[in-house]
Amino acid sequence: MDKKPRELQLAEPLVMTMLMTPDMANFSGNVHGGSILRMLDQVAYACATHYSHHYAVTLSVDQVKFKQPVKVGELVTFYAQVNYVGRSTMEVGIKAIAEDIHSRETRHTNSCYFTMVAVGSDGRPVEIPKLLLDSPTTKARYVAAKLRRQLRKEHDSTMQAIDLKWTEQLDTLSEQEIEDALNAEMDK
Repeated sequence: MDKKPRELQLAEPLVMTMLMTPDMANFSGNVHGGSILRMLDQVAYACATHYSHHYAVTLSVDQVKFKQPVKVGELVTFYAQVNYVGRSTMEVGIKAIAEDIHSRETRHTNSCYFTMVAVGSDGRPVEIPKLLLDSPTTKARYVAAKLRRQLRKEHDSTMQAIDLKWTEQLDTLSEQEIEDALNAEMDK
């Protein structure tokens, strides 16, 4: 039986704006980073589900950069876009812009990339439409996302090797090997 080709689909940008309220404040009076992370995850979810027409779960979050603090009382607008689509995964890029509602001054406060997985009602990954690359911008975002995907794989492999040697197989290392490695790292 021949498998039918996946349809192509355009990824529409998603824009969400939220008011930063006092219940989101940390001890310094700014919006708590955890509150921002929660909102970023909600935006990534909305963007991924809108594209895939399925529920989506977060697989990973890359490079959440907190460039500037967000203040209580500001409006934060999240700009999200699906940059890459695999069989069931999507990379969603998000940029957050805070706006002082009195002065109307805006600041780029956060950027990040979420990898989301489309899932069916049974919770298992489902195939989603391929991404239609219809402009130089979508093509460039796709290329950048593929490069980030490769870096994630390399990073994951390196982290697994480190964890294997320095946590899971720690009892196979001598005290001298540990001391030598520690001294080498301290000298860097």
